[in-house]
Amino acid sequence: MTDARTYGDEVAVVTVTYSPGETLERFLDTLDKATERPIRVILADNGSTDGVPARTAAERANVDLVPTGGNLGYGGGANRGVAGLGTEYGWVVVANPDLEWQAGSLDELLAAAKRWPRGGSFGPLIKETNGEVYPSARLLPSIGRGAGHALLGKVWPSNPWSRAYRQSEATITERPAGWLSGSCLLLRREAFDSVDGFDPRYFMYFEDVDLGDRLGRKGWLNVYVPSAEIMHIGGHSTSGAAKRMLTEHHRSAYRYLADRYPGPAWAPLRIALRAALAARARLETR
Repeated sequence: MTDARTYGDEVAVVTVTYSPGETLERFLDTLDKATERPIRVILADNGSTDGVPARTAAERANVDLVPTGGNLGYGGGANRGVAGLGTEYGWVVVANPDLEWQAGSLDELLAAAKRWPRGGSFGPLIKETNGEVYPSARLLPSIGRGAGHALLGKVWPSNPWSRAYRQSEATITERPAGWLSGSCLLLRREAFDSVDGFDPRYFMYFEDVDLGDRLGRKGWLNVYVPSAEIMHIGGHSTSGAAKRMLTEHHRSAYRYLADRYPGPAWAPLRIALRAALAARARLETR
């Protein structure tokens, strides 16, 4: 485990880029209005080929490009971006580059951090472009909820397991959650250190679920802050990669559950999980 450090009160934003296209400019333009504090932005670049991250870093004084040396995935790239920050940065936002910030939204997250001294991560309300609220503050998946959601989520979206997992009927209010969407997280760096950051084994998906679980096990809270609002406008870099993304989703789902049921006694369960998730992936990629 990383040695405990004393951090300052400065804020940095780490966004993992992989040929982000035009979304990056909008992300940065709206970030300027999300806080009154000076912000340093790190573009943890996983091997972009569109030239956008390098050009953006050259044009903006508060933006630095940090090549990761390859495509490390979302969590691995975020870890690399955070690792290069000095100790003056006690607060780190990890966010996708395909977001638009509402005015004052980052300041709302920082204000909530003062209200929750044991808060390790803070997540905003996320809206889709059609105005719908994305269920970004959820319960941790269990075998029962996970199986019900995995098997029935597509054919019966309103099934009780999916509703419970997504917290679909929960009141939209500031509250602790099992985990928060990794698309936009304010992280207390002390808390992030305490769990050694994201697990780099998750290339894509479930790295946020795993982080929320490990933070909770260390005594930190994952706090949903709906007074802070962002909009998810959709990723340029993932367009056209639906099959690979689906494969990674199922692989990460298996890793998450298998890690929590280790040892010979749970081997039959892990075998059943692997078979069920593989069958679901085959059905969805047809």
